[in-house]
Amino acid sequence: MYYQWENENLILNCSIQPKSREDRIVGELGEYLKIRITAPPTDGKANSHLIRFLAKQFKVKQSAITIRSGHASRQKRLCIESPAVIPDVMQLN
Repeated sequence: MYYQWENENLILNCSIQPKSREDRIVGELGEYLKIRITAPPTDGKANSHLIRFLAKQFKVKQSAITIRSGHASRQKRLCIESPAVIPDVMQLN
């Protein structure tokens, strides 16, 4: 399972594909949520872009999203504080 709840916070295990044609949450990929982003994986651009993209998807401030692990990896563990919305593609129970 690629997600878990810690009280009101959503913890996501994500597999990021940088330099894609579009920003999109693709869906479940084994133990990860696959996310495509257009930013290149250099100088932290992909991480910043990922946080901006997810903030829009979950309707939270950018400061409500933190990368817990995987700062320099395509596999990341993210924490989203009190998400206002869960994107339809995720279908969480």
